[in-house]
Amino acid sequence: MNIGLIDADLLDSGTRHPNLALMKISAWHKSKGHKTILLEEYSNLHDYDLVYISKVFSFTRIPIKFDDYNNLVLGGTGLPEFDKDLELEIEHHRPDYDLYLSFVKAKIDQGYKRAKYSDYLDYSIGFTTRGCFRKCEFCVNKKYDRVLCHSPITEFIDPVKPYIYLWDDNFLAYKDWEEILYKLNETKKPFQFRQGLDIRLMNDKKARLLAKSRYHGDYIFAFDHIEDKEIISKKLTIWKKYARKTTKLYVLCAYDSQDLKDIISVFERIKILMKFGCLPYIMRYEEYHNSEFKGMYIQLARWCNQPRFFKKMSFRQFADANQKYHKNESTFCSTLNVLRKFENEYPKIAKKYFDIRYEDLIKY
Repeated sequence: MNIGLIDADLLDSGTRHPNLALMKISAWHKSKGHKTILLEEYSNLHDYDLVYISKVFSFTRIPIKFDDYNNLVLGGTGLPEFDKDLELEIEHHRPDYDLYLSFVKAKIDQGYKRAKYSDYLDYSIGFTTRGCFRKCEFCVNKKYDRVLCHSPITEFIDPVKPYIYLWDDNFLAYKDWEEILYKLNETKKPFQFRQGLDIRLMNDKKARLLAKSRYHGDYIFAFDHIEDKEIISKKLTIWKKYARKTTKLYVLCAYDSQDLKDIISVFERIKILMKFGCLPYIMRYEEYHNSEFKGMYIQLARWCNQPRFFKKMSFRQFADANQKYHKNESTFCSTLNVLRKFENEYPKIAKKYFDIRYEDLIKY
């Protein structure tokens, strides 16, 4: 059989991450003697015995009509009407880490930097656990009530690749987290949890063992709601007793609302994270596009999501720095324009937050 595989997110707007499901499907078909290929366009799909199309993000566009084909297999969280678990034999098959190689090689040959495709080249990828008890409204994965062991590390590790990254939903909620952490460290390969760990479940033992692990890159947690500020602060106090590496927290915005209250919530969470020497990473829910504060959401993300600026500048200083590079001296750059408009309408809020600086507030 000739099998085509389409990473719909990659073909639409691009993505940093390979599609793990497609890599497992490819590996399973290869084990049956079939030929697989990553397709980079939607043409000639009738030429294949089967074409798997996987879509992770709801906003990804697929420019074909499914009913025009009888050889399609559809899946992924971005296609909820087709999303279903892989068959166990496929789910627990070692991924085909070669699936994206021709695509990546072509991009590098075109002049793109190898670092842009590090996730495709340098990482073993998998889940050690699945599931989460939180059932957050914005999460696409609500089918579990608790965290379960999913697969041993040996199932997906590639001895050649230097790093491991994990897509576990809520690792720290698993009852045997310590055993898995030990096995990860035993590989001698630096690893990272990409989904963001649940800081609300932190305790001294978890903080101590996680902080001394062979961790790769920044530690990533989440601060989704200002209502959690007390428990987040309490748990970060524990975490910072042990952590020496950079700690980043996802800051969800424009989900519960897209109004002034939400903007204040974002600034307040930023201020709290500054005190703990943590970096906010602004995660904008797609509804921000429809907000009167769309410009503010964009500029807050530009400020916070670039640590070299965030660590050295207040929001006002960031706007002033952008203005220096603005080509037309008679007009304001987009950042300063957003700042001045907001400050004119809400001077008290601007006074409270626009001049706070990471270097001034950090206590831990």
